[in-house]
Amino acid sequence: MKSILIWVTLMLLASCQTNSKVAERNNTNTSIDLTEQKNAPDKTIKFLWREDQYDEELEGTYNQIAINTEFCKTITVPEKAALAYVATFIGNECRWDGKATAGRTNLKCKILTALQLGYQCSEEHLGFLRQWFRNDEKSLRELEGCPTIPDGATVQDTFDEIILTVKGDQIIVFFKANGVNIREGRRWHWTQSDYFEFRENDIRLLKTEKSPLTYETFKISAN
Repeated sequence: MKSILIWVTLMLLASCQTNSKVAERNNTNTSIDLTEQKNAPDKTIKFLWREDQYDEELEGTYNQIAINTEFCKTITVPEKAALAYVATFIGNECRWDGKATAGRTNLKCKILTALQLGYQCSEEHLGFLRQWFRNDEKSLRELEGCPTIPDGATVQDTFDEIILTVKGDQIIVFFKANGVNIREGRRWHWTQSDYFEFRENDIRLLKTEKSPLTYETFKISAN
């Protein structure tokens, strides 16, 4: 009986040590990532742009979003959080993965897919952002209104360009975007810069600079 108790005690100690090492390793990985981010030289990366591409599903060539997939291979967690936050609120060729579910839980968007964050407004997507923006109450409230608007909706916005700049402990996401209201025959354009600050293990939105919207009208085809 005594030998069994000793064996159980040794197993519990070994388990605790293993869990401690795993937690330490996870914390170390996060620290390394943030340390690299803070010590890295300032940089400016074009993350998104538009170009003519052939669409197999639509069987034609269209002006579509292109993403810097090479940058996505080396992106840091704070950079990923900043881009994912901005992408949450503006369309980026979001399409239903199959037939739309009753809860609108299978909307696949180009940016989130590139960042490996699952469907729009999913737990994978919002859970990641809530963790990183946990000390930014205003941004957390904004995330509560996560939209699920598919490409082709009557009223929607989309990106034309996204440029990410890192300066010290700040990440600046500049983008050009446009919107459309097909029913009313109106288009609009604007530019915006979102300034983020990353700290030990979180990120927050410091300020937003947005240009006035420029409007134009277009004729709605009878067909």
